[in-house]
Amino acid sequence: MTYKGDKLGAFIVPTGVGASIGGYAGDASVYARKFAKHTKLIVNPNVVNAGCFSGITDNMLYVEGYTLDSFFKNEINIYQSNNNKIGVIYDKAIPQEVLNIHINTQNAVKTVYGVDIYAYEITDTDVGVEFFMTDEGISTGNVKNIETLDRACKSLLAKGCDAIAVVCLFEEPDDYNLDYANGIGADPVGGVEAIISHYISKHYKVPCAHSPAFLDSEISSNLVNPKAAAEYITPTFLPCILLGLSDAPKITTDKDLGINISNLDYLVMPCNSLGSIPVIEASNRNIPIYAIMENKTELNITKNNFLQNSNIIEVPTYEDCLKLILES
Repeated sequence: MTYKGDKLGAFIVPTGVGASIGGYAGDASVYARKFAKHTKLIVNPNVVNAGCFSGITDNMLYVEGYTLDSFFKNEINIYQSNNNKIGVIYDKAIPQEVLNIHINTQNAVKTVYGVDIYAYEITDTDVGVEFFMTDEGISTGNVKNIETLDRACKSLLAKGCDAIAVVCLFEEPDDYNLDYANGIGADPVGGVEAIISHYISKHYKVPCAHSPAFLDSEISSNLVNPKAAAEYITPTFLPCILLGLSDAPKITTDKDLGINISNLDYLVMPCNSLGSIPVIEASNRNIPIYAIMENKTELNITKNNFLQNSNIIEVPTYEDCLKLILES
């Protein structure tokens, strides 16, 4: 099932579920980058996004969660793209001084990396993002006015953009998960960020990612856990999604173009978050699923939840997993 002579894997860390590795700010990047040295690697943005940093490499395919599910269900193919024309949607609720910081940031990324930030659009009304933590420690939320994102997205696509970055205003998250800065529990804003990017991906079939904006744009001087540090040294998290979207694969229903699920050689997941569409679909197709025991989440869906789990392989660490893949 190799793709163009290389093994093809998917390295996924679900968003907003408190993964001990990859649940913070790019802290799964070091592991994914090791895999990508040896195999072509599909990653979800949560794996490599790190505020003003990005763990993305040329051998990675940056694929948003809804698109990832569609890929695993064999509804779509993805194919390599280079220097996408990125349109940026900004929430009207973002104050001008905070918006200016983000515009300076997008211009800096364009200047330094050559990322094609083709246009930006401010929504015609406030988006109205709400987020909260469930009793189980899972991050989720609501979007009051999704229609305004819809209108802005249509406008950018009509201008010729083929990838969409979204920046919405969020309340300060400190009271929602006080332990996050200490490397404990879920990112309080991750769940609703996924809702926003899923919506764009579902309706417009283009690469998409979200970055939050906050009223307080000052950089914190507090020492935090290294896993969360990337989010505490910058007033905007926009660079990582722009770098990811720049070469993010495009989406097609043409089964003769690009990569589909039949090309996939393996899937890597945290050991107790195995209830997702990628795992179910990979299991049905007998694609090896590596459940990494060193990476645990707030969920409790393990190999034992599957009646037929012969293709779910529990391995102690990401390092052990990579060795198994390279030996197979």
